[in-house]
Amino acid sequence: MSFTVECNRIFWDATLAYRRLSNLNDTPENPYPTASLFALLYEKNWVDNVQWDLEDLIRNPDIDPAEALTLKRKIDALNQRRTDTVEQIDTLFLQQFASVTPAEGATLNTESPAWAVDRLSILNLKIFHMQKQATDLAASPEHRARCQQKLDVLLEQRVDLSTALEQLLEAYAAGTKVMKTYRQMKMYNDPSLNPILRGKENH
Repeated sequence: MSFTVECNRIFWDATLAYRRLSNLNDTPENPYPTASLFALLYEKNWVDNVQWDLEDLIRNPDIDPAEALTLKRKIDALNQRRTDTVEQIDTLFLQQFASVTPAEGATLNTESPAWAVDRLSILNLKIFHMQKQATDLAASPEHRARCQQKLDVLLEQRVDLSTALEQLLEAYAAGTKVMKTYRQMKMYNDPSLNPILRGKENH
């Protein structure tokens, strides 16, 4: 079974598990060995599910400002957790291809494989939610038809992204592409780099 087939299966399973619980504060019972690639994929999608719901909530036009701030803090923390998880996945890929000698003329890619995995996880979430809309019998036929058209595009995107990611991994294995990663180095979460946080520390 190919890597992306496994990816999409894990993402779908994680989404279904999350939706069965329907609790933003639940911690997932990860069915895979700790720190394994599959465990990281499962956790990544779980984080995306929580963030999806928080992004919906914070867009309520009648939301209390204090509640909005609390949600914003949660979203920020999830963004950092998402980035950390993606970078852990990339570390595993780096280890996987560490022994490959790049071929002459080997090229770079615009993104690392784990950031393509990140997009694939979110794409599966879009498919899940658009499918619900396309099959919602309480909605109008026009609404369902529009959502089905969008769902068809999303499904095509998933095939294309999965194919491109498989091709990238094959190129790394063959040495025709060189794998490199650049950590996100998000400055706004770092007290030594964010002048607001640094100022707070100094008082």
